[in-house]
Parts: sequence; structure tokens; C-alpha cells
Amino acid sequence: MAGKAKPVHVVPRDGEWAVVREGNQRASSLHPTQAEAERVGRPAARADQAEFYLHGTDGRIRKRDSYGNDPNPPRDKR
Repeated sequence: MAGKAKPVHVVPRDGEWAVVREGNQRASSLHPTQAEAERVGRPAARADQAEFYLHGTDGRIRKRDSYGNDPNPPRDKR
């Protein structure tokens, strides 16, 4: 599934935090805090070698990590 897995998003939803696969309406899981949702979502993205997106309370992406085939790799080749 490397590189083909759907990205994982942690998003605010109705006073809770949802872990959602991109393109899905239904949340994989709901959590009372963003930190708890991140603790569930990040390992799921890592296991599937997918992108991970952490959204803020305004819904905008706060942090992004790539665990698979990075579509925007660093340009410097140190």
C-alpha cells in the first residue's frame, strides 16, 4: 500500500476531534482532545506510509508530515 494510502487528517468536528481518511465522510475515530486524536492518527499514517495532516480549530492545516512517498521532498541534497 506504500504511497497509495489515503492521507490521514485530524480535524475539529462538533466539539471533538476526528481522525478521518481523505475522501471519507465518516470519522475513523472521535476524541475529546486534539492531542488524543493525533496520538491515534499519526501512527495510522505511519503504518500505511501516508500523509498526515493536523488541522487547527479553524480547520486550516497546522502541521503536515509525510510517512511515505513525499510529493515535495527537500531540494537540498546535503
